[in-house]
Amino acid sequence: MEECHIRATNLACRRGDRLLFAGLSLALGPGEALQLAGANGIGKSSLMRILAGLARPYSGAVERQGALALLDERPALDEHQPLGEALAFWRRIDGGEALGIDRLGLEALLDVPVRYLSTGQRKRAALARLIGQRTPIWLLDEPLNGLDTHAVALVEALVAEHLAAGGIAVIASHQTFALPALTRLALAEHVQ
Repeated sequence: MEECHIRATNLACRRGDRLLFAGLSLALGPGEALQLAGANGIGKSSLMRILAGLARPYSGAVERQGALALLDERPALDEHQPLGEALAFWRRIDGGEALGIDRLGLEALLDVPVRYLSTGQRKRAALARLIGQRTPIWLLDEPLNGLDTHAVALVEALVAEHLAAGGIAVIASHQTFALPALTRLALAEHVQ
């Protein structure tokens, strides 16, 4: 896996007139994971978008080395395409491979249009795309939502394998994420 790190220094995020958080700093290197914790609306998803470079911080800076992938509530799969074709589109764009299809229990769903997939099936399909991207930095926004107990354990195992291979994971989740040496960052501590 390529060399990677992600650092944020003195970040602040503002939405409208509301300052969501300020004075937030973090640093992660290969094999490290961070869980963002906090109530709804505190800024977990906003922080993920800032880390991904999709939103600008109100103040502060983010430095990254290594490619990243963001998994959030929008799986970026064409609703009208069968799952297999929707994933194949991204494999051509990402230059990746069909990784994790069998392991994620998607092989029987490849002919089903994405719009007919359940929440958990869509989440597992988004994970298949994430794995296929082969990026060292994973930003996972509520990765366990809609998953059954077996699928939750599988996601935890996939993230642990990613870290063992030298990857980084930032996880925003209300749910407990079973991962050795997972550092937790409570956003409430950065509310002004």
